Amino acid sequence: MCCCCPPAISALFCLWAKSGCRKSTVASTLTFFPPEPSLYKFERITKDGRVLEDDEDATSKEYRKVQSGEGAATEETGSIEESPTTHLPEAETKGQTQEQMKSPMEQLTEQAEERRKRSKVRKVRDEKDVAAGVTYRLALDNRLVLPPHDQNSIEAIKIPGHPKSDGALIATLIYRLPDSQVTENTKTIIYSHGNATDIGAMFPIQVILALSLKCHVVVYDYSGYGESGGVPDENNTYADIQTVYQYALEKVANKKPGNIILYGQSVGSGPCCFLASKEEQIGGMILHSPFTSGMRVLTPSRALACLDIYPNIDRVKHVNCPVMVIHGVLDQEVDISHGRDMHEAVPEEFRRDPWWVPDRGHNDITEGRGKLAEYLQRLRAFLRGLDE
Repeated sequence: MCCCCPPAISALFCLWAKSGCRKSTVASTLTFFPPEPSLYKFERITKDGRVLEDDEDATSKEYRKVQSGEGAATEETGSIEESPTTHLPEAETKGQTQEQMKSPMEQLTEQAEERRKRSKVRKVRDEKDVAAGVTYRLALDNRLVLPPHDQNSIEAIKIPGHPKSDGALIATLIYRLPDSQVTENTKTIIYSHGNATDIGAMFPIQVILALSLKCHVVVYDYSGYGESGGVPDENNTYADIQTVYQYALEKVANKKPGNIILYGQSVGSGPCCFLASKEEQIGGMILHSPFTSGMRVLTPSRALACLDIYPNIDRVKHVNCPVMVIHGVLDQEVDISHGRDMHEAVPEEFRRDPWWVPDRGHNDITEGRGKLAEYLQRLRAFLRGLDE
């Protein structure tokens, strides 16, 4: 189903009306596409070092309790049953006749409902994990090609979420430099990733950034992505980045906001511009393939402005930190005009040299040894300029 076709547009308006005219419901359905299956897992470790195995039957049982209104079973602190996240089955359409195929409205409504159900299941499990003192260990998909890294530098955590996002836990990976390499000017990059990816897929670039730029790198999954709780939603992403920022400020950046650098790739430019427009002491921001606003990616017409999300073009005008924009000239998903407009909208005193990558598109800017080297060189120059 194409979001630009008449049936899809009609379905969006129907979903908007059915949700009580809640823009966020339509925006999340249209904008967010968490990868399925996820490219990583957080192994759940009990206080005595035992790894809790996945148990789909236990998860289904907890899910039925939620659906029937019984709520989560009460647990004594320090004890836990295994009830990991379920992967709810997608609607089957293969082999259906034309009459049996679901309408765009039915597909969108079903997707929104599945996300809500999954959120309830995840909340049951996460609340029990917190009560039992469960910790986490990163387990990556074996298809990923990983650069050399220090396993002891990786910290897998779930940060208690903001009340605005129903307190959903936020899955976060921190790659810390060893203490011997940390100085008073060591930067902490908070990386807000693109749409159809997660922190597992981002792990290789996280390692490369940390080791090449000599900085701590914090990558997190938005609500409803990967091991994070909640549902994908514009407002939830704002709450997510605020929570991760506060944690990084206290636990990673030694309470120095000037050492924190926001990095937003594609949809990640939304939460980054939001935070940078509010926090005046942030050290800098890098926008990688950003867009001016969500609906402007689909159409320059403002006919659907009532459903627009992530008004980056308005927020970037109010940032109080140096900003670097990176955009591929051949980008067919988010036209380079978005990157150019974002660059021009940055206050002149904070506008830094952009990088318009001549032979790259939306997702391939760092592909190839030569381009990766140039990418790191330009980031290094931007970071160095922050201390001058």
